[in-house]
Amino acid sequence: QVQLEESGGGLVQSGGSLRLSCAASGNIFRFKSMGWYRQVSGKERELVAVISRGSTNYADSVKGRFAISRDFAKNTMYLQMDNLKAEDTAVYFCHAQREVGPVEGVRTFEYWGQGTQVTVSS
Repeated sequence: QVQLEESGGGLVQSGGSLRLSCAASGNIFRFKSMGWYRQVSGKERELVAVISRGSTNYADSVKGRFAISRDFAKNTMYLQMDNLKAEDTAVYFCHAQREVGPVEGVRTFEYWGQGTQVTVSS
């Protein structure tokens, strides 16, 4: 069973920085992609950033301010968040996707962490 555990959330002033971590149980080489999502109460969960084998993608709202990365030796993914704004306030979730089996019959598994609260005061 794959487990993902986020840490690093907290309260920060507008313009400040935080670094979120997502520690995985086991080797993260298994995952086709990993990413960060966020959700504000009453709204849908939205993609913030995703990293796969060789590429990264970001939501337009965080481009130039957030950076996603992975440390394979530590089986951990990070989200460096700089120049934070009040609208970045949300619960941030770690996500991982794994594909198992042959191309013609591949099965996809998705995993989520419990979330970590990020609050940016204006």
